[in-house]
Amino acid sequence: MFPVKVKEIVMDQSHNPLLLLVDMEENDVLPVGVGFWEAQAIALKLRGQSTPRPMTHDLMGSICGELGAEVEKIEIYDVYEDTFYSNIHLKKGEEEVIVDARPSDAIALAMTVGATIYLSEKLGSYTVSIKDLVIEDEDDGTADDEEGPTLH
Repeated sequence: MFPVKVKEIVMDQSHNPLLLLVDMEENDVLPVGVGFWEAQAIALKLRGQSTPRPMTHDLMGSICGELGAEVEKIEIYDVYEDTFYSNIHLKKGEEEVIVDARPSDAIALAMTVGATIYLSEKLGSYTVSIKDLVIEDEDDGTADDEEGPTLH
């Protein structure tokens, strides 16, 4: 396992949101497809913005806190048929509880409570160099800066 952080949310060529997870040196990236609403929740966290009422990941963090459980870490450990799998590791005293979760929900929770996100070594083989992934749409001069980078 190795730690990663959320770099940003971008859109693929079909305008589907991708969450970019990067290693701590920001050399390699793992693009993870997420739903629109999950992408929006993570983007708000990236910008340091909050909502007037708690979102689901805020609620989960509050429940953990009220029950005396700490979100120890998030593990994204597998991919099968283009679906990523993750676990939330909770610690309450000496007891550890592992909960299955969608990576987007687990990541939003990690960003809420400040937990570290880890990728399995298996998923490390799915990462690509950031330099190879991100291209600027400068060929025709019609790049729309609000959409972010284009991915191949």
